[in-house]
Amino acid sequence: MRKEIMIALRATLVTLVLTGILYPLATTGAAEALFGDRANGSLAHNESGQVVGSELIGQTFASPAYVQGRPSAAGNGYDATASSGSNLGTTSQKLRDRAAADVARLQKENPAAPLPIPDALVTASASGLDPDLPPEAALWQAPRIARARNVAEDRIRAVMENRVQGRDLGFLGEPRVNVLDLNLALDQQFGRPLPLPATAAVAGTR
Repeated sequence: MRKEIMIALRATLVTLVLTGILYPLATTGAAEALFGDRANGSLAHNESGQVVGSELIGQTFASPAYVQGRPSAAGNGYDATASSGSNLGTTSQKLRDRAAADVARLQKENPAAPLPIPDALVTASASGLDPDLPPEAALWQAPRIARARNVAEDRIRAVMENRVQGRDLGFLGEPRVNVLDLNLALDQQFGRPLPLPATAAVAGTR
């Protein structure tokens, strides 16, 4: 019995060291060496080198000078600790009311933008953290951003089109733009806009 217990303890110790210490250290080291940026969360930095978010998680942009992402039902919006969709069905009155309110807000904030409004701007993702937009949803916002930054709309569109990411491996997924990456590119090209007045600011990083 004692011999069997000692064998079991040694096997447990060896397994613990291999799978609980050495393997995690090896995989973490390999990830840091080969994919350091992604292993650390795909963090995005502004022109001053400050971390302003992750390219993998959406966030709220309050200023009219920035591209706005999809609606989020995760916590109070883009909450990585509460990733989820609204789980509201197509017959839900709450969903219809929320979409109608978003449409009214978008029309008010983007009076020069053409109709119809792109679907992505009024539909939330399943995770509530989607950091990307279809190119047409970003371009739809170009008139508002050009007016807020006091630059020609064509110049805004050029930056947007330059940031379009194609399908992965040429055939997976759809073309997209990363909202945070695009907004950082707008700041780099045209400078940071003046902050919103305190009474007009809402939750967000910008």
